[in-house]
Amino acid sequence: MDGSMTPREIMIPAWIDGRLTPVEKLAAHRRGLRHLAVSVFVLRAGRILIQQRALGKYHTPGLWANTCCTHPDWGEPAAACAERRLDEELGITGLNLAHRGQVEYRAEVGNGLIEHELVEVFLAHAPADMPMDQNPAEVMATRWISPDALVDEIAEHPDRFTPWLRIYLAEHREMILE
Repeated sequence: MDGSMTPREIMIPAWIDGRLTPVEKLAAHRRGLRHLAVSVFVLRAGRILIQQRALGKYHTPGLWANTCCTHPDWGEPAAACAERRLDEELGITGLNLAHRGQVEYRAEVGNGLIEHELVEVFLAHAPADMPMDQNPAEVMATRWISPDALVDEIAEHPDRFTPWLRIYLAEHREMILE
């Protein structure tokens, strides 16, 4: 992006007075508005691909999260959003995403921000030779880990993981992974 351009304002679907409305993403988090989101879990040989969020992220930098989590743009279908962000964050394309259900949670994520999300959760199985090209502005590291080892690690060091990943595995593991 050259110096004459400004970053695009990202409008996400959030509820205001009971109506789904386009709201600027950061404003939705500052106000703690309930909004739509997407989360993806990619599995390979019984292991989950998790990512460590880049240090430049405006909330939860450096924490480990599921494979991909994001907000759809206003008017963007959840499955298209999941495919788009897998590519933008991790360079992953061509996976068959299976919708696993919906999860709602509310959590403080630091800096006075709140995630109050109604999340469409997707699961995909990756081939052994799946290429990845992580975007350093989004992701600082990735690793594959078994669900049981991840649950154990979260129990031992919860402060290393995003609130939503802790909630997903504590309350919705069966729906997402089984």
